[in-house]
Amino acid sequence: MFAKASLLIAATLVTTALPASVSPAPDHPEVRRVLERAVAAKLAPGMIAEIRDGRQVWYGAAGVSDTETGRKRHRGERFRIGSATKSFTAAVVLKLVAEGRLSLDDTLGRHLPGLFTGTAYEPDKITIRQLLNQTSGLFAYTHDPDLIKLGVGQEWFKHRYDTYTPERLVKIALKHPPVNRPGERFWYSNTNYILAAMIVEKATGRPFAQELDRTVIRPLRLTGTWLPGADPGIRGPHPVHYSTLFSQDPDPAVYDTTEMDQSFAWAAGGMISTTGDLNRFFSALFGGRLLPDAQLREMLTTVSTDDSGWIPGTRYGLGVFTQELPCGVSVWGNAGATYGSWSYAMGTLDGERRLAAHVNGDWAPLSLFTDVLTAGFCSAGS
Repeated sequence: MFAKASLLIAATLVTTALPASVSPAPDHPEVRRVLERAVAAKLAPGMIAEIRDGRQVWYGAAGVSDTETGRKRHRGERFRIGSATKSFTAAVVLKLVAEGRLSLDDTLGRHLPGLFTGTAYEPDKITIRQLLNQTSGLFAYTHDPDLIKLGVGQEWFKHRYDTYTPERLVKIALKHPPVNRPGERFWYSNTNYILAAMIVEKATGRPFAQELDRTVIRPLRLTGTWLPGADPGIRGPHPVHYSTLFSQDPDPAVYDTTEMDQSFAWAAGGMISTTGDLNRFFSALFGGRLLPDAQLREMLTTVSTDDSGWIPGTRYGLGVFTQELPCGVSVWGNAGATYGSWSYAMGTLDGERRLAAHVNGDWAPLSLFTDVLTAGFCSAGS
């Protein structure tokens, strides 16, 4: 499929009309070149980037949203954001902390009694803070060998519409022993954020998606952002999400994985958004317009990710991370990958300058996003 489609993927840069609330930004030639090189090197069918600097917004795109029709990538497309979802989930929890309904020092044993009975875990020693900064020691259900088998190759097609409850995901994790003692070290685990969202539901008596809407999406007017739950589609304009389904073949087949039930990721990685909404969200978050100062300080308190196998040069806070670029500049935000989709949304700590990028394929190297961030934050004239 991709070999045939490569004829359609001539790198094409586009600039589109901007909403009245923002003004055009200067061109970013170094960022444009990264987009064009990514598509020319077949690292993705298409790549987009949006830079927000105060009220100025620049948008660029290369390649296509659909390899069959040649439809170009364009502004406002919705896509699956993977683990960038964690920033939204952490924000919901911290809003409830600000409202006095939760404390970061609350334990799992207090809010979810009985869930860990008969396991090797000590729920009265694991706090909400440790869930959010990935130091709880909870096994990642996504590492369960039986679950992994269902998402690789042709098995994915048999299970693309499977629905998972949060309780089922946690039970998969709890079959395995802890990876470390609570608070001992950083270890990335989606299980943490499933449990955090379950605590939100227990504390509020409402579905997590409703609290997400109440505390984050509606106040910030994120019109292209939502948590679909078990709904397999992406409503509105969106690119085809292309995946190799984790093939180890040096020239793998590429499949359309746009439609799928992402309840297996839920509050840890199941949301849909746009580059514009991601920039708006993180700008408000880091700019102090979403959380009170006390909760924002908690979010920005980081732990080391060294020797964890995670993204090099990073430290992790509560649902956000900071990354040092090769030029020495540090940026803040989050990133996420899922079938056929990889996004990165980073920027300055004050929230003023933001860059969100997306590729509609899942085989690009991490270095591609380091390149686009470097172009956006380190290059003169970027």
